Amino acid sequence: MANTNHGALVWYELLTTDPTGAIAFYADVVGWTTRRWDTGDYTMWVGAHGPLGGVTQLPEAARQIGAPSYWQANIQVADLDASLALVQELGGKVHHQEDVPTIGRLAVIADPQGAVIALYQPEQEMAPHDLTTDGEISWHELYTSDHEAAFGFYQAIAGWERLGSFDMGPMGTYLLWGLGGQQLGGMMTTPAGMKTPDGHDVPPSWMYYVTCADLDGGLERAKARGAKVLNGPMEVPGGGRIVQLLDPQGAAFALSTPPAKS
Repeated sequence: MANTNHGALVWYELLTTDPTGAIAFYADVVGWTTRRWDTGDYTMWVGAHGPLGGVTQLPEAARQIGAPSYWQANIQVADLDASLALVQELGGKVHHQEDVPTIGRLAVIADPQGAVIALYQPEQEMAPHDLTTDGEISWHELYTSDHEAAFGFYQAIAGWERLGSFDMGPMGTYLLWGLGGQQLGGMMTTPAGMKTPDGHDVPPSWMYYVTCADLDGGLERAKARGAKVLNGPMEVPGGGRIVQLLDPQGAAFALSTPPAKS
């Protein structure tokens, strides 16, 4: 087995009610192309640095319990069995495990607060991508019922580091986390009163940000294809700009423009 970059986020899957529609949407909005997997009904997203994830049909079992289309990241781990034992010891759940020939082993889990993500033990080392490149997923944001408890879980499971925080006033504290000193995302306790577009409380969940040099252009393309704006566009600390969206099938994602280079 190859030595793995334990804790890195390496693969992003969209589970959706309409893969064909989603492919057309993201190709236009963020510029991804696609490549069919050798076997099965699976299509890969391809960016400037090669494949970065995939798109597949939302499982029928998930649809029957009302699960919406959603994005799911994979955390690379060195030893999946040990990681899954720790997930359960810390109060998380293991929903599904799968061996993919020549690729590796993966498991879909829920953290103790209920947010879903996957763990992945690859057979071969995966080359890192330049996250500042257009079309790369560059930021990973967790909304949860207790961000401090959630961070403790991911720190134990993935070795993530606390890299700072800032006060968002009435919205609470935003915790910055990363790996090897590099900021990769944030976590926050969901503010009271924050609702989904259909009026429900926001469940513990992850949102992933795609680098987009032309945020306004990407936003207009997204809206023209039926996306709904959840929040923004707006500036964020550090000088970047973001906009949070629901794609036409209901999966949440965001566009992010890095700060202008001085």
